[in-house]
Amino acid sequence: MTTSKLIDGKAVAETIKKEIAEEVAAMIDADLKAPHLAAILVGNDPASETYVASKEKACHAVGITSTTYRLPGSTTEKELNQVIDFLNQDDDVDGFILQLPLPKHLNADHFIERIHPSKDVDGFHPVNIGRMQLGLPCYLPATPYGVVELLKRSKVAVAGKHCVVVGRSNIVGTPLSILLSRKSEFGNATVTLCHSRTANLKSLTLQADILIAAIGQADFIQADMVKPGAVVIDVGIHRLSDTSKEKGYRLAGDVNFEQVKSVASYITPVPGGVGPMTIVSLLQNTLSASQNRVYSKP
Repeated sequence: MTTSKLIDGKAVAETIKKEIAEEVAAMIDADLKAPHLAAILVGNDPASETYVASKEKACHAVGITSTTYRLPGSTTEKELNQVIDFLNQDDDVDGFILQLPLPKHLNADHFIERIHPSKDVDGFHPVNIGRMQLGLPCYLPATPYGVVELLKRSKVAVAGKHCVVVGRSNIVGTPLSILLSRKSEFGNATVTLCHSRTANLKSLTLQADILIAAIGQADFIQADMVKPGAVVIDVGIHRLSDTSKEKGYRLAGDVNFEQVKSVASYITPVPGGVGPMTIVSLLQNTLSASQNRVYSKP
């Protein structure tokens, strides 16, 4: 029995943050404005609060200006529209995100479409998704962008490989399947996109050279679902009750790490795998927005 090698997303993210910090410093030295990322947070969802706090910390570490607009959970559609319109028109803000999930009375799709594509650094607007599908310049969704960058910098060969993505969300699974399959410098894989209703799912995951778990169910991928020597990327993160831990809980992914690490050749841990790459990808999109690499200003 062998133990797989860890793909250290935290270390890769730190390397990328240093690269971003150097670019931002060069902009400031040239008397250019530092990039500015804003976030809209509606309500007080604990996971969202944690993510936004991590984003703010990462921004400060690389010299990116960070602003958070905190709105009560009772915010109306009209009030949220006004904040989005203000940020769309604010030339000082290069890009902004609308933190999800929103309170149940607010339709996330409506507000995502209201964000101007040139400031949609989360990469969720239909225009950015469409441009990604066509291989045109765009802001890539942060988590799929982070996964691809993690594979690339870990020197995991993708071209010609069979990648199986478990999970079809518009935020992770579906865009990731597009990125890995398209004709590009880091793509050209054969991709199978699975989900919770896929028949004979295990027979498909066992074919994967690269298995990506993004189904949103803790410990869903077990050792007997993984081909020996496969590369396993775990996108999920869950807080599970555990009285043996000082905090009363433990963090787990969509992959049963303790089982699968003896089967896979490489595996990402949770935490410290894909999570740090999601935030750093958001910073990369913001830097691109500030340098007008994708769109001209609206």
